[in-house]
Amino acid sequence: MSPRPTVLLVNDFHPETIQKLDEKFQTHHLWKLSSDEKKQLIRELQGKCEAIATASWMVDEVIYELDSLKIISCFGVGVDGVNFKVTRSRNIRVSNTPDVLNDAVADIAIALVLATTRNIVNADRFVREKKWSQGPFPFGMGLADKTLGIVGCGRIGEEIASRALTFGLKIAYHNRSPKDLPYSYYSSIADLAEASDILLCMLPGGEGTRNAINADILKKLGPAGIFINVGRGSSVDEAALAAALQKQHIFAAGLDVYADEPNVPEELLEKDNIVLLPHIGSATAEARRAMGQLVIDNLDAYFSDKPLITEVS
Repeated sequence: MSPRPTVLLVNDFHPETIQKLDEKFQTHHLWKLSSDEKKQLIRELQGKCEAIATASWMVDEVIYELDSLKIISCFGVGVDGVNFKVTRSRNIRVSNTPDVLNDAVADIAIALVLATTRNIVNADRFVREKKWSQGPFPFGMGLADKTLGIVGCGRIGEEIASRALTFGLKIAYHNRSPKDLPYSYYSSIADLAEASDILLCMLPGGEGTRNAINADILKKLGPAGIFINVGRGSSVDEAALAAALQKQHIFAAGLDVYADEPNVPEELLEKDNIVLLPHIGSATAEARRAMGQLVIDNLDAYFSDKPLITEVS
């Protein structure tokens, strides 16, 4: 029997998948080690380990000291945690787990739209605090004939749009270039914000999108506007968002992602016109299991000298 391939596991991204990887490969758990122990392990794995499995958003830089590294199999879609300057210069292949989480993320996006437009969280608190007997709860916003503007309308954005249409929402979007979609296209985020009642951000992370949603964009959204983010937290200027909520430059916001997770700025925690979720967009048992299987399948493809299933170019 040939020896099991060695795979370095960078972080505990999904316990069920980690267990499967432990059973299938000869694994090492990098996240359990101190800084010095990590460097020692890398030295021991030189020439013996070609493969790494990791969360896509949080990649320990020490892995790039492994000269024999050939593949990074990422758990997650956004690969902003990967240092592509290194991987491209050394021809290290990278894979991710797209599509299998589209439904889960689209569902949570619509949940945030409903929670903010109908003020669901505060309505629940209103009942629990026995305020109903003192008078009716304030009116919310209906969705029919409102415009949902999607910033970054990729595959998940299209799933969100298809769900939104059933609520009577009109769809507009911004990408770097238009797609073959039956929705209104805007060439800038600012123009999209001005045309939208609800602005939903699906931008990936990275320097190219950092603080793309800023004070100017939020002001164009307007005092009746709602902002939703299920993309990456780094794409939003969180201080500007807090100020926009405080000054009523926008009506409400709903976030599932943050710039420095799990840390959420205090000025956002203090607001009652924002719904805050702990990055649960893909957090269904079905989606996470499928993501984990894709991590394993990409490693199997690599070790079998077959094309990677979802290679990132």
